[in-house]
Amino acid sequence: MARFAVELVFGTDSEKRLAVRPAHREYIASLAEKGVVLAAGPYADDTGALIIYEAADETALQEVIAADPYSPANVVTKWDVRPWNALLGSWLTD
Repeated sequence: MARFAVELVFGTDSEKRLAVRPAHREYIASLAEKGVVLAAGPYADDTGALIIYEAADETALQEVIAADPYSPANVVTKWDVRPWNALLGSWLTD
């Protein structure tokens, strides 16, 4: 499995994003229960968020991102996907 740090940049329509946010958070929570999302949360200034995913590869990750309610709602202007080599952290198991 590979890990990815994904930075989301929110669009300017915060009303639309806030309407979709409950479904997005429910989706992310379900992925966390499955071990696909390792950490997630918005930035303090509410301009975006960071999500750490674990997936077989980037193709599998793109399918997960496409299923996120934020994707079809077009409330994220950028999903910056970066492979991430986590070395330290109390939540790491390998």
